[in-house]
Amino acid sequence: MNRLHSKCALITGAAQGIGKAFAARYVAEGARVAIADINLAQARATAAELGDAAIAVEMDVSQQASIERAVGETIAGLGQIDILINNAAIFSAAPIVEITRADFARVFEINVAGTLFTLQAVAKHMLARGQGGKIINMASQAGRRGEPLVATYCASKAAIISITQSAGLNLIGHKINVNAIAPGVVDGAHWDGVDAFFAKYENKAPGQKKAEVGQAVPYGRMGRAEDLTGMAVFLASDEADYIVAQTYNVDGGQWMS
Repeated sequence: MNRLHSKCALITGAAQGIGKAFAARYVAEGARVAIADINLAQARATAAELGDAAIAVEMDVSQQASIERAVGETIAGLGQIDILINNAAIFSAAPIVEITRADFARVFEINVAGTLFTLQAVAKHMLARGQGGKIINMASQAGRRGEPLVATYCASKAAIISITQSAGLNLIGHKINVNAIAPGVVDGAHWDGVDAFFAKYENKAPGQKKAEVGQAVPYGRMGRAEDLTGMAVFLASDEADYIVAQTYNVDGGQWMS
């Protein structure tokens, strides 16, 4: 359990959910981690829970100054950044005729620009160090195909797949590997809001959509945050040195590509 021994990782959106699961697994694998989140109090609580190998950093990926400050604080606190996981993102859903420019802009500012410019800030550090690194972006099965009520979110995750490919090709000459993970449906607190949305627009009973989604997964259930951590460790490890610009589905068989 030391595949990431002596490595230092910055994980965005890591105070809870999938990001927190990544951080816990990285610590278990010997890494030191920066829990970066817009909610500093929650980030501090998560860091305290994980022990001396974790620090908390306030980070709003929609603000360039916050990105640069958080990257600087991470380098100061950990000494370096060997691994970045771009996990911070928001979900949005609406019928096509109800999508607003404000909501579209917010989703793309966080999900797409936040990923790109955090990647950029960390890549600059990795280039300056000259020792390579691993960058993992969080895409989604939603980025593989459209969905009737989720156009903006699907488009944002499709953009992540494209950015991963371009950045991967651009940076591998400096031994910086850029790859992505595309989860399927993952259970968590956010599903209360998702289920309520579909209950409204698809005339479903509360809890019905979540149950249907879970039953439709070939594996037989919705994913859990912990189901994604193995791929996150692999892509950050030396075992993935020859993997470049790829997006891996971790979705219980929902999508084949």
